Amino acid sequence: MGKRQTLTNGRVASFAGTVTRWPGSAAADRRRSTRTTARQWTARFVLPSALTLWLLSLRHVHLGEMRDYGLLQVLPVLFWVALGLLTFGFCLALTDRRTAGGWFAGYVLGLIAVIHATPTLLYPTLRYSWAWKHVAVVDAVIRNHGEVPHADKLAIYNQWPGFFDLNAFFLQATGLDSALGYATWTPPVLNAVLLAPLLLLYRSVTRDRRLIWGAAWIYYSCSWVGQDYFAPQAFAFLLFVTVIALVMGRLPTSVLYRTGDIRTDRWPVGRFVLVVLVQAVVISSHPLTPLMLISALVVLWLPRRNRRVVLPVLASALLLTVAWDATIARSYISENLNDFLGALLQPDSNVASGLTELGTAAPGQAVVAWVDRGLSAAVFLLAGISFLARPWVRRTGLPLLVLAPLPVLTANAYGGEMILRAYLFALPPAAFLIAALLFRWGRRPRLRALAVFPLLLALLGGLVFGYYGKESADYFTKGEVAAGRFVAATAPPGSTIVSLTSAVPGLYLRYDENVQVQLDEQDLSDRRRLVSDPAKGLEPFVQGATPVRPAYIILSRAQSADVYLRGILPADTMGRMESALSKTRGYIPVYRTKDAVVYRYQNPKHGGGP
Repeated sequence: MGKRQTLTNGRVASFAGTVTRWPGSAAADRRRSTRTTARQWTARFVLPSALTLWLLSLRHVHLGEMRDYGLLQVLPVLFWVALGLLTFGFCLALTDRRTAGGWFAGYVLGLIAVIHATPTLLYPTLRYSWAWKHVAVVDAVIRNHGEVPHADKLAIYNQWPGFFDLNAFFLQATGLDSALGYATWTPPVLNAVLLAPLLLLYRSVTRDRRLIWGAAWIYYSCSWVGQDYFAPQAFAFLLFVTVIALVMGRLPTSVLYRTGDIRTDRWPVGRFVLVVLVQAVVISSHPLTPLMLISALVVLWLPRRNRRVVLPVLASALLLTVAWDATIARSYISENLNDFLGALLQPDSNVASGLTELGTAAPGQAVVAWVDRGLSAAVFLLAGISFLARPWVRRTGLPLLVLAPLPVLTANAYGGEMILRAYLFALPPAAFLIAALLFRWGRRPRLRALAVFPLLLALLGGLVFGYYGKESADYFTKGEVAAGRFVAATAPPGSTIVSLTSAVPGLYLRYDENVQVQLDEQDLSDRRRLVSDPAKGLEPFVQGATPVRPAYIILSRAQSADVYLRGILPADTMGRMESALSKTRGYIPVYRTKDAVVYRYQNPKHGGGP
C-alpha cells in the first residue's frame, strides 16, 4: 500500500505516488500563473518606460522661471508622470515574491536618477554654493601643500581635513585640474554608492528581499535634507552607515548570526581593522558625525547581549575622537568650548535656532517648510506605529538607532541645522521600520499594492518640496560663474570680496589670499544700516580699500533669489544696492553679465574713480 497524504486545502491528493487534482484546480493554477506572468512583464516594461519619459521631460525646462518653489514650478507634467509610473512599477514588482533582485535594484537606482540626477542634467554649472566652497578648499589645500594659512572662518577645515586631503590626493594622482568636474555628479553617485551599506544594514535584520528593497525605496523617498552634495558631511554620513551596518551584521540578533553565517560574536581581525580605519576617516573629516557615531554605538551597546560585539568598536571610536580633538582640533575646541558648554544648558534653543530676519520670507517657502516638517513627522509617526504593530522589529537594534541622534540634538545647535542632521541620521533605521509596517504581503498582494501606492506617492511629494524647493538660489548661470571667476582671477592678494549672501559660485576661490565679507552674516545693527542706506551700510566693510588692495562687490541673480526666499533682508535689497553703488563715488563696474555685476571700490581719498 502507498502512503496516502492529504493537503489541508483539499486541492491535491496523493495515493501510491500518483497525484490527482480536483476538477478546476489546474485551470485556477493556470489563471494564477497567467496573472503573475502579466504582473512580471508589466513591471519589467514600466521601468524603462518611466525612465524614458523622465529623460524626455527634461528637454524643455525653463530654469529662469523658478521662484518660490524652485524646480517644482518649472518641471513639466511629463516628469511627474514618469515619477508616478516608476512608483507604480515598483509597487507592482513588490507584489510578486519571485521578482529578481536585479529588477528591484533597477527601480531604486531609477528613483535615485530621477530625483538626484535631474538638477545635474538640467544645470549648466555646479549646483549649490557650499559645493563651490568645498571645491575651493580642495584647491587651496593643493596650492598650500596641506594646511591652508589665513583661512579665517574656513579654518575649521584645517581641523578636520580628511575629506579635502583625500580629494587633493585623488586630483594629484589622476592629473585632474579641479574637483569641479566630478563634484557636479556627487548627488546621484553618492546616493547610488550609499545603497550598498543600506542594503547591508537591512540584510542584517531580514532575508525578505522585498522588505529590504522596500526599505531602500522608503529611505530615498524621504531623504529631503539634501546632505548629498560635494561635502565632508555627505562623505562622513556614507561611512557612518557603513560602520553601523558592519556592527549590526555581527549582533546576536542579526539574521546572519541566527542562520549560522556568523558563528561567533568576536570580530575577525581584518574586519575590525577595517572598521577602525573607516572610523578614523570619519573622525578626521567631520566634527559632528563622530558624535552621531558614538551615540549610535552607545545605544546599541545598552542591551547586554550586544556588548561583546559593540564594546570594541565603541572604545575605538571614543579613543580616536578624544585623541583627534585633543591634538589636531585642539585649537578649535578650545576657542569654542564656552559655546559648547552654553549650548548644553539650552537644549530647547538647539532644537529651534535661527537668525533674526529683517525681511519676510517668500510665501512659497512657508509652504515648503511646513511640508518638510510634515514629512519628517510622518516618518517618525509611521516608525512608531511599526514599533507597536510589528513586535519582531523590537528585537532588532533599529528602534534604538532611530533614537540615537537625540542626545546630540539637545547638546548643540550646529548653526541652526542640528534638527536636520538628527533627522538625516535617524532616517536609515526609520525607513526600515516603515517598510516593515507597509510591505506585509498577504493573500491579496494587488490590493495591498493599491493601498501602499498612494502613500508612497505622498512621501515622494513631500521629498520634492524639500529637495527642489530652494533651487532658484542653488542654481547658477554661466554668467554668474564667469563673474565669480573674474574676481578670483583679477583681485590682488589682500583684496576684500563683499557679497550679499554666500550664493555666489566661486566666491571662496583663493579665500586664503583675500578677505571675505557676507553682509547677511553681519550683526543686526549692520544689516539695519545696510537696509536703510546701502552705500553707507557698505562703508565699514570697504573703507580700508586701497589701490593695491581694493574691494570688490559682487551682486548676482542667485543672491537676489536667496534674499527673497529666506527673508534675511528685504527682497529689494540687491536692487537698491546696485542703484546706490552706480551713483556713489568710488564704485566702478568692472564686470557685467545678464545675471551678475562686479563693482571695484577704491576709497576716493586714495585716488578712487568717479
